[in-house]
Amino acid sequence: MKKVLLMFDGAHFPKGAFDFVSRLNNLEHLLVTGVFLPQSVASSLWSYTDAMTGTVLVPALPETDPELLIQSKKEFETLCVKSGIEYRIHEDAYDFALPELITESRFADLLVIGSESFFETDTTEVNEYLQEVLQRVECPVIVVPEKFEFPSTTVLSYDGSASSVYAIKQFAYLFNELRKQPTMLVYAQDEEKIEFPHENNIEELAARHYPDLTLLKLEINPAKYFAAWMNNKKDAILVAGAYGRSSVSQLFKKSFIKKIIGAHKIPVFIAHRS
Repeated sequence: MKKVLLMFDGAHFPKGAFDFVSRLNNLEHLLVTGVFLPQSVASSLWSYTDAMTGTVLVPALPETDPELLIQSKKEFETLCVKSGIEYRIHEDAYDFALPELITESRFADLLVIGSESFFETDTTEVNEYLQEVLQRVECPVIVVPEKFEFPSTTVLSYDGSASSVYAIKQFAYLFNELRKQPTMLVYAQDEEKIEFPHENNIEELAARHYPDLTLLKLEINPAKYFAAWMNNKKDAILVAGAYGRSSVSQLFKKSFIKKIIGAHKIPVFIAHRS
């Protein structure tokens, strides 16, 4: 059994994220902890200051109607009971701040969040909420759109970096059933770096964890074409990696990752190390 955090931003109930968690529970029983953040608290959550990073400034948001928050909690409880999911609710939402989220994630295997809540209204720019979540939490994250097909295939994005290998291993460790499904390890770099880096090493490692594995080298510019290629695979989940704050920021500067999440078509698994 694994512990999964499911985060709710304001009164928005991420049905896609809950459906994803429910499907995971069908594969392996989970303990799901619902973290309910009023919109104003979610906003101030990312304004936390520390000595290492300074202050993240986020505009103040209006208070969430307490009744809507209560309704979201009731809906979560009802759906968990109906789906046979063991669950908990974080009861201290109004006192919740970034250090508590970090602590929660330290003692969790996975955080699941809805992708729509973390994009600006034009869906082209990742807002600061999602980036701060990915930079600070201490467990892997899956970003799930409201409408998706539960993955029957896995795409492992590989660029030769330690962070991409770390994510590939973490996904295999967490998802025993999903790792058995058809899996494609894809290498795509700019035209100047066509060679598949450490090909024998990554194949030896990945094949031990993913029994139905194919390696593919895409000789394309990923910034221009990878997102379109990936978003056509509607029954897939993408696995990506990043190390620490700076690397998460770099991850979103790679426009193909931002475009894939922003298209709201497939779940994206991101693992990073501090």
